[in-house]
Parts: sequence; structure tokens; C-alpha cells
Amino acid sequence: MYSVMSLLAESPNAKINKTVLDRFLTLPQPEDRVLVEYIWIDGTGENVRSKTRTLDFVPQNISELPIWNYDGSSTYQSEGKNSDTYLYPVAMYRDPFRRGNNKLVLCETYKYNKKPTETNHRVTCMEAMKKAADLKPWFGIEQEYTLLDMEGRPFGWPKNGFPGPQGPYYCGVGANKVYARDIIECHYRSCLYAGITISGINAEAMPSQWEFQVGPCEGISMGDELWVARYLLHRVAEEFGIVVTLDPKPMEGNWNGAGAHCNFSTAPMREENGIVEIEEAIDKLSKHHMRHIQAYDPHGGKDNERRLTGRNETSSIHDFSAGVANRGASIRIPRGCAEEKKGYLEDRRPASNCDPYQVTEAIIRTCCLNE
Repeated sequence: MYSVMSLLAESPNAKINKTVLDRFLTLPQPEDRVLVEYIWIDGTGENVRSKTRTLDFVPQNISELPIWNYDGSSTYQSEGKNSDTYLYPVAMYRDPFRRGNNKLVLCETYKYNKKPTETNHRVTCMEAMKKAADLKPWFGIEQEYTLLDMEGRPFGWPKNGFPGPQGPYYCGVGANKVYARDIIECHYRSCLYAGITISGINAEAMPSQWEFQVGPCEGISMGDELWVARYLLHRVAEEFGIVVTLDPKPMEGNWNGAGAHCNFSTAPMREENGIVEIEEAIDKLSKHHMRHIQAYDPHGGKDNERRLTGRNETSSIHDFSAGVANRGASIRIPRGCAEEKKGYLEDRRPASNCDPYQVTEAIIRTCCLNE
């Protein structure tokens, strides 16, 4: 089996002496200079990009931040002959890497004609959230992901074989069951520092597969916070020379895939006898199954085809199902909610590489707006 040191040696990042960086990061930063990291979704609809800008003031509100631009031809979002693509700041967080007054800023992307880029799904999601605001929709997304070495093999797996079958790894403890917990702990603290509503972490069923949960978040903030949490995860793993993949089925065979289960409720669902509202929402979801499948991964369901097989704690992509405490159903009602007759539902269909704006928008339009 790979040793940690031999795996890390494959990454150029892991060869850098981090103590040298610390010497420079401790240099005093001028009080009238703030570093702002602009973060955006690129043309793949799955990956994030970022770059830094120096400001001469400490921003207190997102409206104070300037619109910026970047080369969209290098991010699959424009042609080289007309490459300027615009960044509109929409959400601001504390920077756990640079600390101090420095900020992380999530941005929407717009083309040269000031129309949203094809992967800017936040615009229509915001429209839906505004229409449903009176219902106070809450979301929580369980983001599963897999850690890889530089060769694309799950981190810690034998080079020419496989680990033992699934069973001991889920929420496991011990060096022979859990790999790279350091990354998960660093990411957890980074999210807390930044102001992300991270509500938990756990090791998943496949070794080197992990999960973190963000929420409950109301409305558009679900998508904002999950995208920034993903950025933080990639950025932390970069320091360790380890790759994060959101591939919904990173390993073929009898291994669990990776999802982004979406927990959803409205104010009426959370009130007494809210189970009636939950069941009504499930009925609506049952009538728009394929619409949701198409919205739940960046490739219109093609990624989820490899994951939603009806095996390994998934439902079939071809059928809609629902049940209490059933992790093999499209929609699960947690047993506690069924007993209390109020709470929330869990949509288990979204793929790990989904765009949370598309997921939450689809749920709102089906369950709340009857569209």
C-alpha cells in the first residue's frame, strides 16, 4: 500500500518547504491594503477559478466591491478575439488563508454584452428564490467527494490492487480505515473561519471518500455557501498535494458513488402537521422526475447515469420513489420527521458535481411555484 510520504512526493506542491511561506505570511500587511480573492465558476460548470485584487479600503458590504474582468477564453467562456468576461461580486467571506481584513468574494460571470454566461445559473435561481421568499425555504446539502493522488487513484489505495470491501470505512476510525483526515479537519476550520454554515463532516462508505454538510441555509445562500466551501476544499487539498474530485462515480464496481443529497423544507413543513406539506411536495416531485434528473448534474443526467443504478444506496435514474428512512429511494423522509409529522425531505438524486443553484431552483419551481 502507498505510504503517505511516497504519495505526497508525487505532487510538486508537496515538495515545497511550507516553513518558508510562513516567514513571508507573517510580514505585517499595510493597514490600507486589503487582498480580495475573486472566485467564480468556469465554463465547465463544475470547477472554480480565482484571482486576487488589492484594494485600498476594507470592504464592509458587497456593494462596495468593484466589478472586475478576466480572460474568458482561458476558462471555456469566450473566444480569444472577444475574451473580456465580467465578475460581479455577490457574496463576501473572511479569508482563512491570508486572514486579517482580507476577503474571499464569490462572483457571478457575465459576457461582453453583460448577459449571464452559460454557467451562471445563479441569476435564474435568484429569481425563483425571490418569488418563494414568503415560504422561507431552507436547504442543506451533503457534499460527498473523493481524494485522489496525482495519478488519479483514490488516495491511500494499493497501487496495483484494491482495499478490502466496503463496511469498515463509513464514519471509520483508525489508520487502516481512514485516509487524509488532516485535510478534512483543515477544511472544517477554514469553513468555520470564513463564515460558511458548515454543519458536519464524516468519512464515507468508500475509503478516501468523505462528506461535509452545509446548511441549513435560506434561499440563494445555499448555492453561494456550497460553492465557496468547494473552493476552500480544493484550496486546502492543494496545500497537501492531494486532488479533490466531485466525480459521481470515481471507481467502477461495487463501490459507493458520490452525491450531493439536498435536504429541503419550507416554513409550513416545519410547523405542526407539516408532514402534509412534505407529502404534497413529494407528489409534485414525482411528476417532474426527468426534469430534476436533467438539472442534478452538469451534463443533463449523463454523470448520474453511472451513479443512480439502484445499487450502493441509490435509486434508479429511470424511476421515482420515496420512503421513510429509505436510502435506496429518490426521496427519503427521515424517520424522526415521520414520527414528529413535520420537518424536511431529502432529495438523494443530485450528483456530487451538481450546481447547487440548479438543484435548489428546480426544487423551488416544482414544490413552491408549481411551474
